[in-house]
Amino acid sequence: MAVQLKRSNVAGTLSLTPLIDVVFLLLIFFLVTSEFEDEERQLDIVLPSATSAVPMTSKPREVVVDIDADGTVYLRGEATPLEELEKLLQKAVASNPTNQTVVIRADQNASFQPVVNVMDVCNRTGVSDYSVSTKDGPAG
Repeated sequence: MAVQLKRSNVAGTLSLTPLIDVVFLLLIFFLVTSEFEDEERQLDIVLPSATSAVPMTSKPREVVVDIDADGTVYLRGEATPLEELEKLLQKAVASNPTNQTVVIRADQNASFQPVVNVMDVCNRTGVSDYSVSTKDGPAG
């Protein structure tokens, strides 16, 4: 006597709607988090070029300081006086004393004095790991 198994139609009518909902939620999550990542780099600055430049990679705790062509210092997109920058860097060094980094992004038409002023603030606050960002390409 042969045993007959009755096949169910449940597998054939599997709803894809919840799966599509999850995919859309993940897509929205990644789009929103990528916006926050670029928040500090929205100031329109033309970087000077250097032949040995490497792409800037974000470290989790780096501070990005922008300097426009007029020599105004910006932190997180807002104009910041050097005294306030020094206080903020002191707080950052206090919370992350071993590997606090600062990236200085200066416009190619800016004078060098504001860059030196920011470097001096970094030295006074104990930030030894600071760099000046450039773009890859021929100088000139």
